[in-house]
Amino acid sequence: MNFQKISAELNGIILSAGDYIIAQRKGFYLDKVEVKSMNQLVSYVDINAEKMLVEQLTNLLPEAGFITEENTTDKGQKDYNWIIDPLDGTTNFIHDMPVYSVSVALAKGEEILVGAIYELGRKELFTAWKNGGAWLNGQSIHVSSERNLSQSLLATGFPFYDFEYMEAYISVLKQLLRSTHGLRRMGSAAVDMAYVACGRFEGFFEYGLHAWDIAAGILLVKEAGGQVVDFKGGEDYLFGKTIISGNTEIHKDLLKLIKSEF
Repeated sequence: MNFQKISAELNGIILSAGDYIIAQRKGFYLDKVEVKSMNQLVSYVDINAEKMLVEQLTNLLPEAGFITEENTTDKGQKDYNWIIDPLDGTTNFIHDMPVYSVSVALAKGEEILVGAIYELGRKELFTAWKNGGAWLNGQSIHVSSERNLSQSLLATGFPFYDFEYMEAYISVLKQLLRSTHGLRRMGSAAVDMAYVACGRFEGFFEYGLHAWDIAAGILLVKEAGGQVVDFKGGEDYLFGKTIISGNTEIHKDLLKLIKSEF
């Protein structure tokens, strides 16, 4: 399988879905929003964008299955699977906040082979394929070279439906607020990881995520020279709902702190 060729084809597909989302934002109103569960929102834009992606990705790789956020396809999982978040940052989109993205990855089991994240506010396309490096709008990108946590800018996501570890999470935040340049909550885990890959953030951590939130970002960070682990320092991050990513040094500091609290 030629991962570079698949990546090139995926770029056009994800850009097309992104253009649809951008066009739909004009004239979008809150009455077009549905509530799936507590603080988990969806609109016709998410659903239609996912249908577009599924159709075009099926044509690109008919033998692949799907893992999707909005469950718009009855095509089950197979040896190879497309993992799709058609609109990561739906709440931002609904409120006309600028950070939201389309995230698509191709995986074999838990190994991510191809990934792309299209951040729509700045029209930045982040891409990667196995052993092919990481790219932003066609330019090679790398994780930050910063070695000191005190000089780092970090990203996270606030718990919004799973509050089981709230106290531990707040304890981690308290310590990082005192020992870093700051923390950012962008509202799109895919964008957070893309920004780690290009060096804007030194690290990112969150719990309660799904595979479609992070699959493409996992590959981007790794191909950009970074590290990805779960909260225990293992490899159960794609489906395990906890993740730490960062450059080689900062991810160690985050892991040490998080393991002491969770």
